[in-house]
Amino acid sequence: MPQEPDIVTGPHRCAVLADRVFDGRGWHEGAAVLIEAERICGLSRWGEVPENWPQERLPQGAILAPGFIDLQVNGGGGVLLNDAPTAESMWAIARAHRRFGTTACLPTLITDRRERTRAAIAAARGAVGKGGVLGLHLEGPFISLARPGVHRPDRIASARLEDLEWLADLGGVGTSMLTLAPECVPAGFIRMLAQQGVRISVGHSEASAADMVRAIDEGLTGVTHLFNAMPPLAGRGPGIVGTALTDQRLTAGLIVDGLHVDPINVRVAFAAKGADGIALVTDAMPTVGATIDRFDLMGRTITLKDGRLTSENGTLAGAHLDMASSVRNAVTLANIPLADALRAASLTPARFLGLEHERGALKPGARADLVALTSDLKVIATWVGGELQRELSDEAETSENAQL
Repeated sequence: MPQEPDIVTGPHRCAVLADRVFDGRGWHEGAAVLIEAERICGLSRWGEVPENWPQERLPQGAILAPGFIDLQVNGGGGVLLNDAPTAESMWAIARAHRRFGTTACLPTLITDRRERTRAAIAAARGAVGKGGVLGLHLEGPFISLARPGVHRPDRIASARLEDLEWLADLGGVGTSMLTLAPECVPAGFIRMLAQQGVRISVGHSEASAADMVRAIDEGLTGVTHLFNAMPPLAGRGPGIVGTALTDQRLTAGLIVDGLHVDPINVRVAFAAKGADGIALVTDAMPTVGATIDRFDLMGRTITLKDGRLTSENGTLAGAHLDMASSVRNAVTLANIPLADALRAASLTPARFLGLEHERGALKPGARADLVALTSDLKVIATWVGGELQRELSDEAETSENAQL
């Protein structure tokens, strides 16, 4: 039996007070979030907090927001899911990112052997619902050989209808996701998986606009790391990028680290789709939350230098990025309004997964998953299910007057 993650105990009922509270849609000044057990009871003004509720007051200038949800996280804390696709690895990755405000995520397995992929699906079934694991993201193996990125070409596979038999198990693993190239799968393949509850996303693909329209009609709803591992937008070839920017049925993941996507294109994406159509993702690797500067990725050495992760031939290999930094980069590098950046890190990915009534917003009945940030968007604290977590980021210290 897998060993379940540690549970942090805390108060059954409390009020968290902040100068500014973002509820997923709008701002509340001088407000408190009322938490009972694992749920949010409501928001109130400071002076309206019930007298018998314990209070936790954040430092001056602090921001309280919904916990971040990461749809694409390959590793963290020195752990890479492809090395050991187990429940323990998934929990370890989620735990490593919690200190950066991520309260829930989809641990991600990139293109690998079929037996390892099936092992990841089986492990995720036991991991889901604990330790911040919402489901599993399979990025591959049914992607285009023309757009492999750092995926090993010898492990990229051609999809067959028979593959639906084992992939259908993914539909029973929380809220899970599959990245594929629509032009590389048989007709009906996407429809069958979508009907099983799997979120289908396009990525590592050369799909035409016509391919995209067919895939969307079958049930494709996501775009994996928009602008990366896909052809650029062209005047007579809109392709994936053009379709993603104009079709509001699609939610586009975006890596905002200043390396994968130019800040101007980040602004283009937000301008075209709004924060409701953009999900900030990390595409994080094991270096996040760890002190290592290199690791092995299926026989290739990946090196971290100047914030960039690359293979021996210079190919970008995921990102050395956490969700708090992604939000901060969106604001400081791309001039995205803070409310939009926070929504793209919480409510939008929650809605993509069909979890918007449970997560991504601070409203009555929602899970009490929260992140507290300084005014310059460094993490102060994280709550998961109403419990204050103690894995604080080194980048921010709680001020002396914080009652945490």
